[in-house]
Amino acid sequence: MTTPNEMRLLPWSGPEGKPCYLSTDDLRGYISRLADNVEAVQLGTAAELLEEVSKTLDDQDKDLTDLRRLVHDLTGALRDVLRVATSRGHLLAVSEPHRI
Repeated sequence: MTTPNEMRLLPWSGPEGKPCYLSTDDLRGYISRLADNVEAVQLGTAAELLEEVSKTLDDQDKDLTDLRRLVHDLTGALRDVLRVATSRGHLLAVSEPHRI
């Protein structure tokens, strides 16, 4: 059985914005696969927003409303990417032996 140190941080929040964790030995279970798919979508969205930002920075005619929307979307995407990185980093730390 999975120990508390091996719980996976899921890519969505629970009630009141609290983190959700998955405790299972089945890495191919339904929730694990769902989390993998959600993470893939989140990373893809971040990549698309990064491309949009690059284009927007070159466009001197963008109005303030468009820029605010873009910053709002980027903030959400960065939050998602950080959660994915935290989750995957934790999984790596638990599953790989420490090398000196």
